Amino acid sequence: MTLSPIAPQSAEKRASIAVLISGSGTTLVNLAGQAAAGILPVNIAGVISSRPTVAGVQRARQLGLPVEIVERRNFADSVAFSDRLLTVLSRWSPDLVCMAGFLCFWNIPSQFAGRVVNIHPSLLPKFGGQGMHGLKVHEAVLKAGEKISGCTVHLADNVYDHGPVLLQRTCPVLPHDSPQSLAARVFAEECIAYPQAIRQLLVERGLI
Repeated sequence: MTLSPIAPQSAEKRASIAVLISGSGTTLVNLAGQAAAGILPVNIAGVISSRPTVAGVQRARQLGLPVEIVERRNFADSVAFSDRLLTVLSRWSPDLVCMAGFLCFWNIPSQFAGRVVNIHPSLLPKFGGQGMHGLKVHEAVLKAGEKISGCTVHLADNVYDHGPVLLQRTCPVLPHDSPQSLAARVFAEECIAYPQAIRQLLVERGLI
């Protein structure tokens, strides 16, 4: 996929966000596209990836975004890892931090309490928690015989997939779904839900 750098924006009031990724960067691309179209009035200050070689890093660079690699394995513990994330984020001073498939647990510091947003591919509190990410979520939904799935946008805290829910969107689970087909249907809802929830939160806080 070839991406064009984000074009300069109008003088409309915009908030600043940082995006945390660990994989393909498809959620990042969605947010960047919504920002470029003026639907989501934000500037992406930078991207942190927990993995150096994932597609999301290349996509972020194609979009002209600053990228920092912060690998969990390079730090002795979660405290040191979280401190490094805080150092990078403090340099960018974002209004919000948006986790977009970020698979590493980090201790959200007091400076960013209530300002870290996450999206999860299920209707939390169902099918959340440590180890529940990607296709594992959709496999669990299918195994449980659920008829409805969807996604959840929530304020993150220091518990996996926990914190106040901002928005949920649903979609049907079809009789012959595979984890991959269900994932695609849920992701279509994520592409709507995440920008909408971010915008709603920024409006409520008077940041846009």
